[in-house]
Amino acid sequence: MAIVVVIAGTWLGYQQLADSGCTGSVRLSVAAAPEIAPAVEQIASQWITGGAEVSGTCVAVDVTEATPADIAGAVSREHNVALAGLGTAPETVAVPDVWLPDSSTWLLRLQQEASGFKPTKISSVAQSPIVLAVPEPIAKTFGWPDKKMSWDQLLSQFGTDGTLQVGIVDPTRDAAGLNSLLAIGAIAGSGQEGLLKKTQALTALSENDSSLREELLQQFPKSTDANDLGTSLQAAPLSEEDVVAYNAQRPAVQLSAIYMEPSPTPLDYPYSIMPQVVDTAKAAAADGLLAQLSSAAFKDSLAAVGLRAPDGTYGAAFQAPVGAPAASPAVKSSGGADGGKAASGVSGNDLSRAVGSWVATTLPGRVLAVFDVSGSMGKAVPTAGGATRAQVTQAAARGGLSLFNNKWAVGVWRFSTNLDGSKPYKQLVPITPLTSGRPQLEASIGELNPVPAGDTGLYDTVLAAYQEVQKNWKAGRSNSVILFTDGKNENADGLGQDEFLDKLKKAQDPKKPVRLVLIGIGNEVDKGELDTISKTVKGSGVFIAEDPARISDIFLEAIGTRTGAS
Repeated sequence: MAIVVVIAGTWLGYQQLADSGCTGSVRLSVAAAPEIAPAVEQIASQWITGGAEVSGTCVAVDVTEATPADIAGAVSREHNVALAGLGTAPETVAVPDVWLPDSSTWLLRLQQEASGFKPTKISSVAQSPIVLAVPEPIAKTFGWPDKKMSWDQLLSQFGTDGTLQVGIVDPTRDAAGLNSLLAIGAIAGSGQEGLLKKTQALTALSENDSSLREELLQQFPKSTDANDLGTSLQAAPLSEEDVVAYNAQRPAVQLSAIYMEPSPTPLDYPYSIMPQVVDTAKAAAADGLLAQLSSAAFKDSLAAVGLRAPDGTYGAAFQAPVGAPAASPAVKSSGGADGGKAASGVSGNDLSRAVGSWVATTLPGRVLAVFDVSGSMGKAVPTAGGATRAQVTQAAARGGLSLFNNKWAVGVWRFSTNLDGSKPYKQLVPITPLTSGRPQLEASIGELNPVPAGDTGLYDTVLAAYQEVQKNWKAGRSNSVILFTDGKNENADGLGQDEFLDKLKKAQDPKKPVRLVLIGIGNEVDKGELDTISKTVKGSGVFIAEDPARISDIFLEAIGTRTGAS
């Protein structure tokens, strides 16, 4: 019935346009996030009824509801890439002329993976702050609405007897969840203490994670019974619009919207004209619709569906939650066609690190970590207080290992030259489930000290590591090799480049994909050589830490992406 109504409305508008004197037609397809689609459809219909045209050509607009994850999957499919935790969409999901997701974080994640994805125009048309949704009786125990709550207070709840039953929508599939991870990561801080705080928070959130917002909302209590309140979901980071829409259904237990300090990056609803729109008339139609969505009338349409204008204010009929600010901070930017940053200055690298933390902390996987112990790893790192490259890498390895949950299996190798007879590599720990092997793996990190006269047997090591992971490949898991090196292949007794690349290419099995992640350390690494290796293995990537002190950040970026290089 809804489809019939939309088609009928579009056809009626087109007939009226034909009567208004415009000739020909240009049809614009728009895919909008479900919560904003009704407002966009209303304004588009009014525009058409009023005589929508560009340079005398009639304009028709088809607005469809589409979850951002579905369209992101379709864009990924078109560019032959994939977002971590998402995958690609079926052929039935088409890429529209204009995409209006809930957040510009989707655009940045895609641009991180597909350099060719460059929308011709991006402009925020709405906003919804990220809040902590808490059942009203629970919120009152925190002093709501008189007292505000900080992320520090929330983090202090984890790992205690009074831990809240918290949940989140999978951040790899949901922008509100991802933006919340950014806020948690910033508050948790760096170092071992910060990593522990973040890991505790992510682990707690993952206990009640959902793939869809609707699924998560169903976990909130259905009555004020003490047992129901105590065993149901008690807190979740969601958008203000989610709370408004939930409470509009008049549930037995309403949700409170707690506006956290500091405020997470809001959902900024970027109106994005897609790269394939090259036709002049269609591009003009897209610009015309954007102008309509920047009007005062659209602000009121947004208010009716629980959304704010980009400047953080709201129009008539907005059902503001108790304690809601009259205006939230304005969206500063919605990114650019060349990448750039999302609202509040969030970059693609920030997003990759947040996604990487979530993947390592919550999802299952198998990884063989391979560490360069050649003599050059003994060089001091000025930005790390004089610690050597090896010591900085060992610290990153310890931090990374503590982040992986017990669903992972991890192995450790070291490599240089002649470490095991003529082999340039040596196994320290085979790929072992962390449930039983964590102490052994932690101890192995201490064996990653540089070999004073050792060179770099890169080619033989990469091939052997790839074959090792493939040998015991597991379905339903991420099967990866992550190799750290500060040099280039220097092994006269080993494989030459052509022979190595040929063997690596032949070793691949489409039914048993293994991701190869190459992390270059320092400014002496041969990035061109690493790129050549990476291009041989589909879905692999090269990540360069020119400042070795940033290895931990680069490591998380590598985990949080699926393709491409940085």
